[in-house]
Amino acid sequence: MKAVEITSFGAPEVLRLGSRPAPVPGAGELLIRVSASGVNRPDVLQRTGNYPVPPGASDIPGLEVAGVIVEGDKAAMAEAGLKVGDRICALVAGGGYAELCVAPVGQCLPVPQGLSDIEAASLPETFFTVWSNVFERAGLRSGETLLIQGGSSGIGVTAIQMAKALGATVIVTAGTDEKCAACVALGADHAINYKTSDFVEEAKKLTAGKGVDVVLDMVAGSYLSREVECMAEDGRIAIIAVQGGVKAEVNAGLVLRKRLTITGSTLRPRSLAFKTGLAKALKDKVWPLIASGAIKPVIHSTFAAGEAAKAHALMESNQHVGKIVLTW
Repeated sequence: MKAVEITSFGAPEVLRLGSRPAPVPGAGELLIRVSASGVNRPDVLQRTGNYPVPPGASDIPGLEVAGVIVEGDKAAMAEAGLKVGDRICALVAGGGYAELCVAPVGQCLPVPQGLSDIEAASLPETFFTVWSNVFERAGLRSGETLLIQGGSSGIGVTAIQMAKALGATVIVTAGTDEKCAACVALGADHAINYKTSDFVEEAKKLTAGKGVDVVLDMVAGSYLSREVECMAEDGRIAIIAVQGGVKAEVNAGLVLRKRLTITGSTLRPRSLAFKTGLAKALKDKVWPLIASGAIKPVIHSTFAAGEAAKAHALMESNQHVGKIVLTW
């Protein structure tokens, strides 16, 4: 099969289309003929040598795919209501940038009604991440206010739509007025250009001084102390990336007085059982919203698999709004 390989750690140009033996599904797994592969920030980190591959995972990058089931564990597939020939999307621990990819049956979901494979391939990584962190860990509820740092990213456009569909008020930050406008068009109630405004002051104004209930933080670093300042009482901060650095200085007195919770997680190393639970929750609670059109995939660009380097260069430029997808 053809696969995109990381020939050495470095710039996007180290990504090359090569040839690999086809993977073989084991117990509880199935094999997908891949039509499209989602591109995510962890893929970039892996390419630069900053995100080690979990034990047992493929060294081929790629954490989400869509395509058709070729073969697999028949009993496991039957239990999940899947069969050879079904169109599915899947969350994987690696190996997604390839024509064929093995996935655990429990991490596979049917392609929502009306979606293309390209749209379906953009779903798993961001939807699993947002559901896990915003709704399970941070416990966002209808009527609360969510602040999303980086609203125009793949994670951001997913979080905007999921939170709105489930009854929350959404505030986002983005780096240009154009990105802010795009976020509002997707359903965000307010968008703050963090380069021209102080998001702490703006968030306080927009909540009449109450503060926000939940923050989805992809920055960390110096942002964390500022987020503590703009939280409501009993607020929750969920950290999912550290683009601003791993160290932060926080006013612990505010954490105490406001009874704040600061949490975080990474999805890739979590257990099959954990990810299977997320898949079931998404199928029950979110997939119907996608089928109805209440939540829509946002695709910024697609690239042929042989142009994976261009896809990574675009992601690193931060010029995109929504997801970047490779096609096979």
